[in-house]
Order: sequence, then structure tokens, then C-alpha cells
Amino acid sequence: MSSQPTGSWLTQDAYDRLNAELAELEGPRRTEIAERIAAARDEGDLKENGGYHAAREEQGKNEARIGELTHLLKNAVVGETPKDDGVVEPGMVVKISMAGKERTFLLGNREIAEDGEDLEVFSTESPLGSSINGAKVGEKIDYEAPNGRSLAIEIVSAKPYRS
Repeated sequence: MSSQPTGSWLTQDAYDRLNAELAELEGPRRTEIAERIAAARDEGDLKENGGYHAAREEQGKNEARIGELTHLLKNAVVGETPKDDGVVEPGMVVKISMAGKERTFLLGNREIAEDGEDLEVFSTESPLGSSINGAKVGEKIDYEAPNGRSLAIEIVSAKPYRS
């Protein structure tokens, strides 16, 4: 097993994409929402003003995402897309065989995957992620599941994630 630096691991591409999203949310998006709130406020009675309440809710979501991205990017460990060498590490799409079933997932941070992509993600801090981090294709690992059961896992494949 390899030791993982603290912080969420991101590819350079994911880091750049998230930085651009943060700039959009902090700049034009924040300004647009503030203008909608001001326009709705000018309409008068705020108790029954659906546009005002919707804009305030959107503002709350925008600010929450700004906070989430700011924290993630500040603490991120940025690395290059891993080599296609069959070693499980952050940024790899991994296929395992466990309890007779195959599972495919991304090892890393959910933000590496593009929006709308239906790919399960496990962090290197998760029990499964930490068990397989550093393993090689074909290797069998004893994995202690959160419920205490010991399961045999075989690494079927490990390929770099390509967005």
C-alpha cells in the first residue's frame, strides 16, 4: 500500500475545471443572483414574492458550492493522470471481483468525474479504497468490510480515468 498525502487527490484537469467553476460562481453567477434578488425586492411585498425566495434559495446553494470548492481546492493534492501500469492509485478506474461480483469504480474524489457521469467513486480514505490503493492487476487482497467480514478481492483491471 502506498501512503497518500492528506487532502483530496485531483487530476490537473479536474483541478483546472473546478477552479474555472469557482471563478464563475464567485463572479458572474454571484452578480446575476444578487441582481435578481434586488429586482424581486423592488417588486414589493417579500412574503408572497416567489421570485425573491427562489433567488435567495439559489444564492444559498451558490454560496454553499463556493465554500465546498474553496475548501476542496485549498486542500487538494494535484497529480498527473496516473500511468497505465496496472497499479491501483488515485485517478484510476478500477474493476474488482468481490464475492463473485464485479464492480467498477473510480478511485479518488467524486469531483474528478465529469458531471452527469454515472461512475461510482471511492476515496483512498474509504475502507475499500485504502485496501486496494497500491495493489496490482491480478493481485488478491483480503478486505475487511465495515461490517467486520473479511472478503477476498481480486483486482481485475486498473486504467487511468479519462474525462
